[in-house]
Amino acid sequence: MADPVGMTAAAAVANSAGSKQSRSDAQILADAKKRLNMAMEAYDESRESELDDLRFLAGSPDNQWQWPNEVLSSRGIGNGSTINARPTLTINVLPQHVLQITNQQRQDRPSGKVIPVSDGANVQVAEVFEGVVRHIEYISDSDVVYNTACQNQVACGEGYWRYVTDFLDDRSWDQEIRLQRIENFFSVHMDPTAQDPCGSDAKWCLISQDLTRDEFELQFPDATPVSNWGPTPVGDQGMKSWLTDQTVRIAEYFYIDSVKKTLYQYPGGVTALEGTNEADLAKAYGLISTRQRDTEIKSVKWCKLNGNEVLEKKDWAGKYIPVVRVLGNKYEVEGRVYISGIVRNAKDAQRMKNYWTSQEAEMLALAPKAPFVGAAGQFEGYESDWKTANTQNHPYLQYNPTVEGDQLVPAPQRVAPPFPQTGLIQAKLGAGDDIKATTGQYDASLGQSRGDESGRALFAREKQSDTGTFHFHDNFGASLRYGTRILIDLIPKIYDTPRVSRIIGMDGDTNNVELNPDQKEPVVTQKDQATGAAIKKIYNLGVGKYDVAVSTGPGYATRRQEAVENMGLLIQTSPDLWQVIGDLLVKNMDWPGAQEMSKRLRAMVPPEVLEAGDGAEDTPRVAQLKKELQENQQMMQAMQGMLDNIYKSIEAQQAENEKNRVRNEHFESDIKAYSANTDRLKAVLDSLAKAAGPDGSNAVLNQTIRQILDAPSLEEEEPPSLEQGEMHAQPLGVMQ
Repeated sequence: MADPVGMTAAAAVANSAGSKQSRSDAQILADAKKRLNMAMEAYDESRESELDDLRFLAGSPDNQWQWPNEVLSSRGIGNGSTINARPTLTINVLPQHVLQITNQQRQDRPSGKVIPVSDGANVQVAEVFEGVVRHIEYISDSDVVYNTACQNQVACGEGYWRYVTDFLDDRSWDQEIRLQRIENFFSVHMDPTAQDPCGSDAKWCLISQDLTRDEFELQFPDATPVSNWGPTPVGDQGMKSWLTDQTVRIAEYFYIDSVKKTLYQYPGGVTALEGTNEADLAKAYGLISTRQRDTEIKSVKWCKLNGNEVLEKKDWAGKYIPVVRVLGNKYEVEGRVYISGIVRNAKDAQRMKNYWTSQEAEMLALAPKAPFVGAAGQFEGYESDWKTANTQNHPYLQYNPTVEGDQLVPAPQRVAPPFPQTGLIQAKLGAGDDIKATTGQYDASLGQSRGDESGRALFAREKQSDTGTFHFHDNFGASLRYGTRILIDLIPKIYDTPRVSRIIGMDGDTNNVELNPDQKEPVVTQKDQATGAAIKKIYNLGVGKYDVAVSTGPGYATRRQEAVENMGLLIQTSPDLWQVIGDLLVKNMDWPGAQEMSKRLRAMVPPEVLEAGDGAEDTPRVAQLKKELQENQQMMQAMQGMLDNIYKSIEAQQAENEKNRVRNEHFESDIKAYSANTDRLKAVLDSLAKAAGPDGSNAVLNQTIRQILDAPSLEEEEPPSLEQGEMHAQPLGVMQ
């Protein structure tokens, strides 16, 4: 038996025995027995009917389980004697109605689709999750697991499956998750207060199992090989019905343990639970919480009991009890739960069909055989031939002609055989219609056609008829969604060491991915430095939050057949498409050599078509194109920078030219002012010289003129230049 809790993540959690929050073995055992009695009180009445439904469905002419014991006694059947008994035929048509639903679920199996729901989640990681889930289902023979649960759901109203973990092999520390079927659903006792049909809100669950004494002593050599559970629940007899004292009943007991703690929130939105390292670190840094509230931290515990002692107990790594329930019909009447499948309401109609068929057979059996009737003397001399006419094939029969009066008597003739009464026939047909009405399945869904309907009309009638039983499919889809949610929660905790894991795609193709729970990013891509193509991707399934959506409809094989038909029609209308999609058409076909032929056809498809169709972003061709595009973009950016510099240089030159033009205008103005001042000064000097007289008699003027003449010559003084900066002529004042 697989160990359901041996996981690396759980090894880091200390065993809670002895702590204040833990429960002692005596408390665990007492709670388990108390809860088992609670489940028996809540479900035993319903399970009595479910057990009868199961027996009724398995009824056959050999066991006569579809006939009540009182009726069998009244018809002369009992104590193994059937002499002179009235017919008690069993024409069991209910398995056909059950298989009509279960086989449809086998064909159109719902599938869980993982979707990211948080910022840290990644679409590629969601696809890896889906691949890991398919791998787990594949190695667990999930079709058998799901089919068993579906069969019990439709027939009796409830089915179950569970999840366990086990080591990859005897020498490995890596573990893997597996699905495990629960064939006897009566062995599961789930919290009757759970409201969710799938059992997601159940607080506890027990799964019983019978072991032989030898197997028990081998697994638990230190335990006493006794079981102390009290009355046996309905339908949960197990091996005790045929091994009696040679068996020991054990039970796996899952329960949710809650611990109340305080949740603190610090500035910046950081939260920490009371007693954790984060809370202690915040306290050490002197951080003061902005808010706080009480919360319950829930964990799932697992124990194995024999009713007398606790044999094993461990922590379950996931946050869900790993048991999934599938319900058919559920009613809660006056505080009691009643569960049923498709058989419950069809039992009386099936009994009436058996009764009227038996009545018809009885009437025909008791009716006299059809004799030959003839006139007296017609058989004389030929008696042996007429007596053996029913047992031997005589080529002819002779008789003696007889005349009565003047008329020849007709030849001997057989009397018409008796026919069943019309009312009996109508009653039998009505019983068949009642079975269809109580199961919600009519002629169209059972494959019967009136002969005058088109295929489209028949298909519409089948869909309309399937509506009456769609709730079975819908409930199964909800349970599958919950089961996939259990896996999504459990996978990162079991795959908690770096490893290479196999994933399976929707089309059945397998691939290997590398998982590393230590990296911070959900996906890390390692690329070739030369080409930029992706070499490999490493995933961390523990980053981000993911949820599950269920998609219903035809399975992948059915959709593949539809794809072949549709692509074939496209190629018939447009033969040129064969060069584009021919490889895809052949790939979806099921005949030897199809995949090899598809690969050869794919090699003939133009590369640009493959790249556009595949959407491959990391192929060498695409990586090279990306590299060339990046180089071209860099070159364009460099050219754009050069153009920008040229534009800036032109603008600067234009600004400088404008500045020089303004400076030139100022320079010309200064030259004109300088020339005007010079001319005026010369005129003043000439006037002063005349006033001084030729002999210089005017001493004052003569002295002034001499000082002016001793200054630098006006002709030798350079006018303002542009290189010396902006200069403005300052007019000289006129002497008074």
